[in-house]
Amino acid sequence: MTLVQLEYIVAVDTYRSFVAAAEKCFVTQPTLSMQIQKLEESIGAKVFNRSKQPVVPTEIGVKLIAQARIILNESKKIAEIIQEDNGELIGELKIGVIPTVAPYLLPEVITSILEKFPKLKLQIWEYTTERIVQELKNGTLDCGILSTPLQDAAIHEVPLYYEPFVAYVSENTKTFAKKVIHADDISEEKLWLLNEGHCMRGQVLNLCHYKHNESLDATFDYNTGSVETLKRMVDINGGVTILPELCIRNYNEDELQYIRYFKLPEPVREISIVTTQNYVKKQAILTLRESILKAVPQKFVNKKKREVMGFDL
Repeated sequence: MTLVQLEYIVAVDTYRSFVAAAEKCFVTQPTLSMQIQKLEESIGAKVFNRSKQPVVPTEIGVKLIAQARIILNESKKIAEIIQEDNGELIGELKIGVIPTVAPYLLPEVITSILEKFPKLKLQIWEYTTERIVQELKNGTLDCGILSTPLQDAAIHEVPLYYEPFVAYVSENTKTFAKKVIHADDISEEKLWLLNEGHCMRGQVLNLCHYKHNESLDATFDYNTGSVETLKRMVDINGGVTILPELCIRNYNEDELQYIRYFKLPEPVREISIVTTQNYVKKQAILTLRESILKAVPQKFVNKKKREVMGFDL
């Protein structure tokens, strides 16, 4: 049994295809298949059921692959120890970020990290929360930046900051006349929402007590995947939307006149770095955490007098 063979079975499990796994491992498909067959012969058990498409692990294969992931992660920690001793960061850091965080946080953070560690290659994908969690468990991401808590025992969460929600209101709403608002003030307004699958949608529904008012006509009648589109819908069609505060940092005075803050306890979302429990690249992830904390307003770090909005995946 070799580490290469373990890498191959993990790759097949991740991509559910011998051809795709071979491409990702930069070997020919016959070479990959032969090494997996040798592994199966050495342990006296089949790892994959090849009669099904896509390929699926056997019952014993599921257990073996789970252990293989642990072994491979532990083996990578040797290189980490050497890097830490040399005081450098090299290699790749694969990060998944939810779309309502990425454009407002990452540009400044990426610049900061690459200036300090030019040999570290950052690979970033904008995914939904559910997709990030799945990719972490598959081993195709090193960490995620998303809203928590997730209530998933396989995921390790390190809270970073608490980002307030603000309302962006049309001047033709009753809410526009108020300086500070309560969630009940917008519960009967036309509310523009993100699509299903975005955790912020669930947080906004909880904030606005949607279930209590679901009998209202035309309360929710348009969905989008973009925070900027929500703002545009309010500008053109009236009503209200809820935005994360980081997205309004570059608003001009004309745009800020439509922003309303909530009364205490302020509704917020908890943004965390998440990994699997047995994660590697700890120094790179710690550097990412430190860079994020420097990039966000200091007031976000304090959880006092704030209510963390929950959501369901």
